[in-house]
Amino acid sequence: MAPLAFRGAYEVEPASVLPFSPRSTGASTGAGLPFLRSYVIGALQVTANLERSRRFHVSSDDFSTSGVAGRYASSLYELAKDSKALEIVEQGLSTVQGLLDSSEDFHRMVRSPVHSASEQAAAIAAIASKAGITGLAANFLQVMAKNRRLFVLPETIKAFQAMVARDRGEVSAEVVSAHPLSEAQQSQLLETLTSSTGKIIKMKTKVDPSLLGGMVVKVGSRMIDSSLRTKLDALKVAMKGTG
Repeated sequence: MAPLAFRGAYEVEPASVLPFSPRSTGASTGAGLPFLRSYVIGALQVTANLERSRRFHVSSDDFSTSGVAGRYASSLYELAKDSKALEIVEQGLSTVQGLLDSSEDFHRMVRSPVHSASEQAAAIAAIASKAGITGLAANFLQVMAKNRRLFVLPETIKAFQAMVARDRGEVSAEVVSAHPLSEAQQSQLLETLTSSTGKIIKMKTKVDPSLLGGMVVKVGSRMIDSSLRTKLDALKVAMKGTG
């Protein structure tokens, strides 16, 4: 199998629109921080009302043990917990996720039905070895490859991470902004999300210039989209309706 070339790629999910743009409100200099707090808290309170009657583990955007990915993640979680290796396995899978995010070829390889089970197993073994992934995490990847289940590897990793986070009382938050956020903005956003959810927030930030302005904040199954791109798309739809 040809060596994999690593390239970066990620996508941003569309969602509802809120009128907030860090740049337009002066957040780049810190002036927009009160607006950020106000809109984030407001949106989280509204969406929280929809979730009060649901148990945390039922959310389809967090994880489920009913599908193939959920069953594999659950099995790995139980094995890792019994072996007291949750942290090591989590680190290994996080490394794999990083490779999936940065390599289009690797991502295609795990998704493609063209490669045989033995080819996928050999490729994943070589990648794991080079990345320093050993033990239970490496063995688990081999099982998935030999069982022809690598196509759900990204979903399996997400489900496993959600199970570990649940036990720690953590909630993952992904923030995608059109421009890099300053340390002050990241600190304020983290504080706002923590106080609004009452949970430990594990926040990741990304930059996507295609948003044009504003940001997209996803906390568990809740999403706040204040990007200029989404606003413009909504405006186009509205304009078509008046034509």
